Amino acid sequence: MRRLKMSIGPVELTAQLFDTPTADAIYNSLPIESEAHTWGEEVYFSTPLRVIREPGARDVVEKGDLAFWVEGNSIAIGFGRTPVSVGDEIRLAAKTNIWGRALEPVSVLEAVQEGDPVSLERLD
Repeated sequence: MRRLKMSIGPVELTAQLFDTPTADAIYNSLPIESEAHTWGEEVYFSTPLRVIREPGARDVVEKGDLAFWVEGNSIAIGFGRTPVSVGDEIRLAAKTNIWGRALEPVSVLEAVQEGDPVSLERLD
């Protein structure tokens, strides 16, 4: 099982990577450094990666899903409502590739501020 550590401002999360082309691209590009952005109850950050949208990409995600926003070359983590959510759903801005899952509760991302430093590194 491939895992990585994400440090986003004051938050640290461990992620399990799925067996997908996007997960492979992310894992093979580690370490990654970036800067956090927020959009409602979503944290996202740019990466140097370029990937294509995978079959099964979706815009409504579950808490803990790790998504890759293809058009923005960014990793997105929704933990609640965004400006485009309907009801209590977690709806991202576009269909995204789901490449992994956070192993801790993502509600801790409420502490992240715009511009916080981001780093991703391998754990395995």
